[in-house]
Amino acid sequence: MPSRMKSALWYLALTFILSWSLVGVAFYGLKLHLNQGAGLAVAVLYMFMPLCAVVLVRKFILRQPVREALGLSFKLNAWWLVAWLLPLVLSVGALFASLLVPGVEWSWSMEGMIQRFGSQLTPAQIEAMRQQTAALPLHPLWLGMIQGLLAGVTVNAVAGFGEEAGWRGLLQRDLQFLGFWRSSIFIGLVWGIWHVPIILLGHNYPQHPREGAFYMAYFTILMAPLFAYIRARTRSVVAAAVMHGTLNAVAGISFMTLAGGSDLSVGLTGLAGLAVLAGANGLLWVYDRWLSKDPLIPNYRTWVF
Repeated sequence: MPSRMKSALWYLALTFILSWSLVGVAFYGLKLHLNQGAGLAVAVLYMFMPLCAVVLVRKFILRQPVREALGLSFKLNAWWLVAWLLPLVLSVGALFASLLVPGVEWSWSMEGMIQRFGSQLTPAQIEAMRQQTAALPLHPLWLGMIQGLLAGVTVNAVAGFGEEAGWRGLLQRDLQFLGFWRSSIFIGLVWGIWHVPIILLGHNYPQHPREGAFYMAYFTILMAPLFAYIRARTRSVVAAAVMHGTLNAVAGISFMTLAGGSDLSVGLTGLAGLAVLAGANGLLWVYDRWLSKDPLIPNYRTWVF
């Protein structure tokens, strides 16, 4: 336990130093913006800082094998399919849950989504978005589902691995002694705090960036057990990366065709989505305790990753 705590503390320190320094230099020093190409590139690079921290901790500080912490395995089982499809199920669930929010209604024209990101787009970009939407052969909702699932197992999974190598790789192994729920909640909390600089720049909550920093922490705390369970059942961080990549690709579906509400109330990262995620955690507990033939959570401290 002392060795793993040392590993976890080094990882957290380096991850925050590398990540927040990158944001400080790029967005506050160089004055980049998230809606610019260079700003988006930095945001993607930000996702690889946890992986960089893992390599630094294992190879240069603790002088231990890196591969063991990365959890690299491609041995498939049914839980890989869950990792791939669950983000879409959650996003669709949040879409319908958002319709229960007062003042929210269906908007097939996507005007609600355009208004949500209006502060980050120029009038020319907004008009171009409308024209591109009208010219598409399928409605963006269906295209978003198809493209999101494809991106989730390809390019987005690569970026997702940049984060998951840290959160579900090194850190989940090091904090295993805490048990499933306590380790997941802690990892979810620090994962949410790690996002704060990007959230304050308008990511996920462009209308309410300050309040969004707290909402993001709630979101990551509720997502962490689902990721942890997938990582354990597949014995692979790669599966968690697929889940992460797919989540990033399909999350927009949860508010794409809605009008009304705000980024704090609708969508997967809003109150409606948080309610869906809370329900998903409840279902996870019921499944593992009552339906699984091989319960994981009660034996989590002795689980071999």
